[in-house]
Amino acid sequence: MSPSRAEPYWPAPAKLNLMLRILGRRPDGYHRLQTVFQFIDQGDLLRFEVRKDGRIRRVTDLPGVPPHCDLMVRAARLLQEWTGSRLGADIWVDKRLPMGGGLGGGSSDAATTLFALDHLWGAGAGVQALMSLGLSLGADVPVFLRGMSAWGEGIGEELTPIDLPRPWYLILSPRCEVKTADVFAAPDLTRNSPPITIADFIAGDDQNDCLEVVRRRYPPVAEALDWLEDFGRARLTGTGACVFSAFASAEQAHAVLVRAPAEFGAFVARGLNRSPLLDRLGE
Repeated sequence: MSPSRAEPYWPAPAKLNLMLRILGRRPDGYHRLQTVFQFIDQGDLLRFEVRKDGRIRRVTDLPGVPPHCDLMVRAARLLQEWTGSRLGADIWVDKRLPMGGGLGGGSSDAATTLFALDHLWGAGAGVQALMSLGLSLGADVPVFLRGMSAWGEGIGEELTPIDLPRPWYLILSPRCEVKTADVFAAPDLTRNSPPITIADFIAGDDQNDCLEVVRRRYPPVAEALDWLEDFGRARLTGTGACVFSAFASAEQAHAVLVRAPAEFGAFVARGLNRSPLLDRLGE
């Protein structure tokens, strides 16, 4: 998924959370986190056409997502308001990522919308301003705007670039949608994990504090984890529902892929340390 600058589509890559620790809860109700983000070479594709009448219109129908709730539409309107632009846009999306899967699809779509329209409208907001705008849409949006694999702290927006191995991942997408808010509201969720360092993570400390809560509440996720454990170490990305395992080669990952039950919606993806969105922008 690497469109050239001449192509009309803008990539909105998926991410995996390779670790997720919950350190506590802030006075505003958000949780203090430590996490590691890595992009993968799969994602949604977006297309934009500039309108001169100022309207923001999502052309693609997305069942269950009314336009006024869509992060792409909200991102476009937020940028329009912040820049004072009188231009608008028609937005199409080739939605390839599952909703509620923990792959960051909605956040990535919002980030790509901010980047693309800042470019197409000639607004010149710049990355730092876009990251501030993106944070108001969701805690995962800034990492997609930064465009590099990162160690994340705070609510996930305090980012430190990190160079990671680039394995091949087998990703399973169970047929359920996990509500992040429900997971973080669970009374049995661990909220007092001690902080670790990047060196600790590199040495193998990659626990996900949400895993057991999600396993207990979502049987399809538990089934996917149990199946994948027969072939490698099964992990949960973010709050799920997607689970994954890393393999040293594409051949190894595909050898397991062909054995995956259809209900798991399995696919193989390569880890990336640089977002293809940066290549689309020529940065």
